[in-house]
Amino acid sequence: MKFPARNVVLAPAFALAAVAVLAAIGCGPEVSPSAPDLGRLEFPTSASPSAQEHFLRGVLLLHSFEYDDAREAFVEAGKTEPGFAMAYWGEAMTHNHPLWSQRDAEAARAALERLAPTAEERLAKAPTEREKGYLRAVETLYGEGDKHERDVAYRDSMGQLSAEYPGDLEAAAFHALANLGASDGARDTRAYMRAAAIVEEVFAANSTHPGAAHYLIHSYDDPVHAPLGIRAARVYAKIAPAAPHALHMPSHIFVSMGMWDEASASNEDSWAASDARVARKELTVEARGYHALTWLQYSYLQQGRFRDARRLLDSMAADVTAEVSKRMRGTLLELRARYRIETGQWDGDSIEVATEGLSKNAAAGNHFLLGLSAVMSRDSSTAKSELRALEALLDDENSNREPGLMANQLRGMIELRQGRKDRAVELLRAAAEQEDTLDLSYGPPKPPKPAHELLAEVLLELGRAAEAQVQFERALERAPRRRLSLLGLTRAADQAGNQATAENAYRELESILHRADAKLAPFATVAAIHNVLSNCA
Repeated sequence: MKFPARNVVLAPAFALAAVAVLAAIGCGPEVSPSAPDLGRLEFPTSASPSAQEHFLRGVLLLHSFEYDDAREAFVEAGKTEPGFAMAYWGEAMTHNHPLWSQRDAEAARAALERLAPTAEERLAKAPTEREKGYLRAVETLYGEGDKHERDVAYRDSMGQLSAEYPGDLEAAAFHALANLGASDGARDTRAYMRAAAIVEEVFAANSTHPGAAHYLIHSYDDPVHAPLGIRAARVYAKIAPAAPHALHMPSHIFVSMGMWDEASASNEDSWAASDARVARKELTVEARGYHALTWLQYSYLQQGRFRDARRLLDSMAADVTAEVSKRMRGTLLELRARYRIETGQWDGDSIEVATEGLSKNAAAGNHFLLGLSAVMSRDSSTAKSELRALEALLDDENSNREPGLMANQLRGMIELRQGRKDRAVELLRAAAEQEDTLDLSYGPPKPPKPAHELLAEVLLELGRAAEAQVQFERALERAPRRRLSLLGLTRAADQAGNQATAENAYRELESILHRADAKLAPFATVAAIHNVLSNCA
């Protein structure tokens, strides 16, 4: 698929020719996008210029997953020109969040029914075949069947539309996103690379297209493919600085590559922008950008900025006292777990979170954290109680995924504290093998304590430094430049006599911790590494 390079602003003679071409296919003249702070694109429709301006803003916001604001723009387009079919297409599209496994089919159908009560009547309101194609695709998305069936059918429908209009960058971009969405929450590498191949050409044709940069980042945001996404990561925030999600997205690549300074800066900008939006629109605290907050806290923890990470945890805890949604409680659980695990401060907070109504993964993660905290605090009774609660959540579906993995980790640590060292290593090795079966993913690691890292730490504690070194290196393959894995690798390699490896890991740690707090727990400081590795410093 090849797209011609395009200029958004056309010279007068070419502009007249473009108007003639659009008129020939039944479309009005393209309105130059009026939102350069959201990116630029071309999406000619049959709308009047005033309705088209709102419509284009909606599409720009849609590409950056700013779904609520996009919906407002599409509704305004429909109000400006009643009967403008593509405005209702756009509104319906805002109710599908393909990479978040969320879809509100009822709300989407209600939006379409405001255009006309039946699919046939709605199609009749689209004056061009191309617009009819978009409507057919969205009707497919919200047709009968389960979500995965609809996602696959929609992907195929967008592929057909893109093939029929090979110069339509929007059809291609939405086809690429549909390929990602049809993966059903799994990281299907073939599907992700198909999406990347499509959207690479969109990006080549329009380097200011927000969807192109956005979907490239999603296609490449794992530790193996992340270097391919660095170009899009460097420009997306500049393309759409008014979209808080666009400010966050570069960190998908930065975290996958262990670029902690850049990841922190990206999420600081996104968090600030989301708060500015909340204030500007007088929204509730629920609308804050908590996704960016979790990534910001994790990046701070990798940098050794524990005070800043604790500030974010306390801020989240304060918000949850005012709002008790499932999403916010789940976020607080995640922030608390990462803070304890990354700092080793196992009894350093009194935060309690109600887990009623949360997912099994969230509940299992909470029992794992409380059990691991008890193990580290030498409270075997509580550790065993939390393990039993975690085991009660296991079934055939999740016993071999994160909950089952965490259960093996907790079992192993309990065995270790009871002196059964061989059994402990056996269970922790089983957890590491389970981790290898999970998809390479993006963002802070799941489960929150990487299995290879925990196994390596126990092997190091048992004096098996060479084995520990191998496991730390495996952990770093899944989570590059992760602070605790690098710290462990430094110590393990030193004790195993591999001084070159130890020194390289130490130098990398030193660069990561250049903004670390002056006073940290001993295991986290550069000074402590000096003490252990005086011959490497």
